[in-house]
Amino acid sequence: MASFTRWVRENAQHYLLRDAQARVARAHGITPPPIHGSVFWTRVFVPVYRLTPWAIRRRFMVAMPGSHRKHWSKPTPPAGPAV
Repeated sequence: MASFTRWVRENAQHYLLRDAQARVARAHGITPPPIHGSVFWTRVFVPVYRLTPWAIRRRFMVAMPGSHRKHWSKPTPPAGPAV
């Protein structure tokens, strides 16, 4: 299961990054790089993701296992004065 969720996360990151690069290029009057790839990721996932409110996106991210769920431990306070 972990390998599937990793695959989903990596593809989502890849296609969202490519879409962001294309939008920035268009905003600056530059020809965007060609976007080739899966029809699902380019024509379905990216537009739906961009229209989805943040609260719903966050629920999906928390529900899926992955690197975004790492919890950092609290730092331990120093034992005494620094010398």
